[in-house]
Amino acid sequence: MSIRGLKKKQPKTFKVKIITVDAEMEFSCEMKWKGKDLFDLVCRALGLRETWFFGLQYTIKGMCTWLKMDKKVLDQEIPKEDPMSFHFLAKFYPEKVEEELLQEITQHLFFLQVKKQILDEEIYCSPEATVLLASYAVQAKYGDYDPNFHEPGFLAHDELLPKRVLRQYQLTAEMWEEKITAWYAEHRGIARDEAEMNYLKIAQDLEMYGVNYFPIAQNKNHTDLLLGVDAKGIHIYSINNRFSPNKSFEWSAIRNISYSEKELTIKPLDKKAEVFKFFSSQLKVNKLILQLCIGNHDLFMRRRKVDSIEIQQMKAQAREEKARKKMENQRLAREKQLREEAERAKEELERRLFQLEDEARQANEALLRSQEAAELLAEKAQIAEEEAKLLAQNAAEAEQERQRLEIAALKTKEEKRLMEQKMREAELIAVKLVKESDRRAKEAEHLKQDLHEAREAERKAKQKLLDITRLNYPHMIKYPQYSPTDTRDANFDKGSIKLDLKDIDLKRLSFEIERERLDYLEKSRKFEDRLKELKSEIHALKLEEKQSGLYS
Repeated sequence: MSIRGLKKKQPKTFKVKIITVDAEMEFSCEMKWKGKDLFDLVCRALGLRETWFFGLQYTIKGMCTWLKMDKKVLDQEIPKEDPMSFHFLAKFYPEKVEEELLQEITQHLFFLQVKKQILDEEIYCSPEATVLLASYAVQAKYGDYDPNFHEPGFLAHDELLPKRVLRQYQLTAEMWEEKITAWYAEHRGIARDEAEMNYLKIAQDLEMYGVNYFPIAQNKNHTDLLLGVDAKGIHIYSINNRFSPNKSFEWSAIRNISYSEKELTIKPLDKKAEVFKFFSSQLKVNKLILQLCIGNHDLFMRRRKVDSIEIQQMKAQAREEKARKKMENQRLAREKQLREEAERAKEELERRLFQLEDEARQANEALLRSQEAAELLAEKAQIAEEEAKLLAQNAAEAEQERQRLEIAALKTKEEKRLMEQKMREAELIAVKLVKESDRRAKEAEHLKQDLHEAREAERKAKQKLLDITRLNYPHMIKYPQYSPTDTRDANFDKGSIKLDLKDIDLKRLSFEIERERLDYLEKSRKFEDRLKELKSEIHALKLEEKQSGLYS
């Protein structure tokens, strides 16, 4: 046997892409695998044990269809793509999410799917409820609200509200974020799984939650009704109202559901009740309706029976897990609280340290300022001491100056007294000189008058002498020459001599008078100069006395 024959023959495979609400996965499947084989592989990859809620959905000719578990994958009407695409979604919904969703992964997948259905408006929700649901979604994603970390605008890239709500109210993104954050801040301390469960507990009360709608007709001509299948039963709606059903059939009241071609029949448990028949657009729709009815009915009946060992184990594990998570959350909450308290204490210590450092810095600055002030005061004290010494010296000098000024003032007073006395004497002298000047002027005037009278007498004497001479000696006039031996001539000469002498005396007297007058004028001038000098000295003394008074 060849080595190649010893090798195990590898089975042929094909690729499959599984799309969950928040992720994508690829698997290699064997050609002979049935739908259940692929479904179990996906559930194992996700760690999912509550498999009865989910299924693999694909789209064929615009219609959403679920992969059949008991048929080969390749034998079903699936678009031949490479890889084949399936959506892993919740096919059936629980009646009470808090009691039936045991695993955290199951709860998380339901949360993501229901959230997407609300945002896509497949499930109607009032604006107030959408804001509350959005706050739980934010709590599940971001944890506890922290105003220091979750600053305005942190929800700008999150889709949290249906477009219908955004269009209905003319509010800005900032206003919506403020409303959501107001609720979000109140969810402090809620873990992610608790926030998601609170979200689902609110969503399960919505009218369109978990309902699959199909268009139907009461006859073959037109479609005027909607048939809804959910966890509680089958409901008939008008075409324009998906909230309030016109008629409902609970699973416990249904005896049988069957279809023939496009006709679907619902037989109530009460045989007397009317059988409800309706028509769908396609045979495939009836098959899909029947498939959903069978699955929901099985789950409805299972909920009302004693749980299997597997479910009991899962519930026990879920309770233990919840208890463990609760303790863990409590521990984390305590640790978080302690950490927050420690952080607050640290911040308080840091603040106190910063405050103490600031106080120390201020104290150092105050100390430096005090030292600078002390040095400045020392310098000022030294300057003041020097100024005091200088002032003392100036005071001593001022005292000396005061004494000198007093002495000078005394001297000045004495000099002033002497000057005043001299002035008085000078005034007396001046008065005397004026009187003497007047007297001398009068004497000079008398002398001048006497001189004038003497000259007048002399002129008259000369005239009389001439007259006498002319009468007695007429020939002398004609004959001016005379004999020296003549006695009369001698007498005449004697008279002439006498006249000449008298004339000489008059000239001498005039000369003396003129000399005395010049002496008097010279003395007067000198006396006036001396008087001016005395006035200047008195004026200088007065100025010095004024300055001395101001200085004092």
